[in-house]
Amino acid sequence: MNDVEDDVEISFPVKFLGRVEVVRPDGIQILEEAAQNLKTSDEFSSEKAAKKSKVHLFLSLSGIDILENKTKFLLYSCNLSTISFCAVHPSSPKVFGFVAKHPAADTYHCYLFQSAKFSHVLVSVIGDAFRVSNKEETHRVGRDIKVEALQHKNKMLQRENDKLKRRLAGETDD
Repeated sequence: MNDVEDDVEISFPVKFLGRVEVVRPDGIQILEEAAQNLKTSDEFSSEKAAKKSKVHLFLSLSGIDILENKTKFLLYSCNLSTISFCAVHPSSPKVFGFVAKHPAADTYHCYLFQSAKFSHVLVSVIGDAFRVSNKEETHRVGRDIKVEALQHKNKMLQRENDKLKRRLAGETDD
């Protein structure tokens, strides 16, 4: 029995600072470089409209969804299994972010946010959700391996049973 429901999600209002492509999947230095990149980025960036806007960060065991505050338009969605790093910016405690692998390409993006009250809480909650999700995935994989092993053993026993039936039928015909 699962003590955590799959459809449970929580939402936090935060300021979305932007998304930056990064070269590595983890490390506080990546978070700092991404924040610096946003500060010095081109004024006419393709993501300028989404930057510094209020969003809702929805967190569930399946992933993180970033929705525009007023329209509830889905800006980004990241499966928890694609997230490799999450932290609060060391010199700006209101800024936090996470790094996620792009689902279709072999690239990583750092998503940066600002929250006056919830930065540390959000990093902790994302980390907890990631750990729970990985634990459930590991448990599921372990269960799948056991089921597969039992199915294989069942097939082997059925073959042995059929072979013994044929042998027994051959002995009774004599």
